[in-house]
Amino acid sequence: FVKLAYKEGYTTAEVTFSQLSLGVLGMLFITVFQTKIRKIETPKIQKKDFPKLLLVGTSLGFTSLFYYLSVAYINVSVAIVLLMQTVWMSVLLEAGLSKKLPSFQKIISVMIVLFGTLLATNLIGKKVDLDWRGLFWGLMAASSFTTTMYASNRIATYLPAYKKSLIMLFGGFTVIICFVLYSYDGGLNFSIFLKWGLILSLFGTIIPPLLLNAGFPKAGLGLGSIVSSLELPVSVLMAYFLLNESVSFVQWLGIALILTAIVIMNINFSKK
Repeated sequence: FVKLAYKEGYTTAEVTFSQLSLGVLGMLFITVFQTKIRKIETPKIQKKDFPKLLLVGTSLGFTSLFYYLSVAYINVSVAIVLLMQTVWMSVLLEAGLSKKLPSFQKIISVMIVLFGTLLATNLIGKKVDLDWRGLFWGLMAASSFTTTMYASNRIATYLPAYKKSLIMLFGGFTVIICFVLYSYDGGLNFSIFLKWGLILSLFGTIIPPLLLNAGFPKAGLGLGSIVSSLELPVSVLMAYFLLNESVSFVQWLGIALILTAIVIMNINFSKK
């Protein structure tokens, strides 16, 4: 949908601003509805967790911003593969925080992911003209998304998903406001709000954090990573049917390898 908005002349600033602003309003409405109208009692956020959620919430804004900058230069089917580099980035993050070397199982999985990425981006066959700017922003989006996944599973898990998501979105919206002010050239096409803002905020800002924050604490980072990796084939299929992007057999093979690696990484082979 972002790619379609670009084709109509909208800028990255307009796309991200409409998405995040409508997303914050939508999440605010959900929170007020749950707490004031339905009068659902929820735990109060601990003082130490509020700044943490705001800070990691900036990763939501950075992920959208970096990913949308990426698809401005490369195909969606390639950009989503770059976003899934969160697989090995999460391994590095976990190793750094725990100060322990990754297991042999995870190292093998990372190697499979990297080889699958070479195939999925067609770097070996060189059939796809890859702009280095698209590659850079895609990897930046992956690093930011890694932070989002980590926060969803570790920080303030006692809060209901809508409350936690709202605080994180405030942090993400701050990032987008700064980007809009930086890139402002004197004009802002407000038609983006009705044309693409609603659908982007729903599928890009409201539903994802709600489901991530609701699902990851229950499923765990391992199973959650396996399930969330379904965004890879879904995004490629959307790009194929909606944008008519060509996806070769070699690319599908690379995508299959990445999905396989994610499963291998998160399965406990010692259990029956």
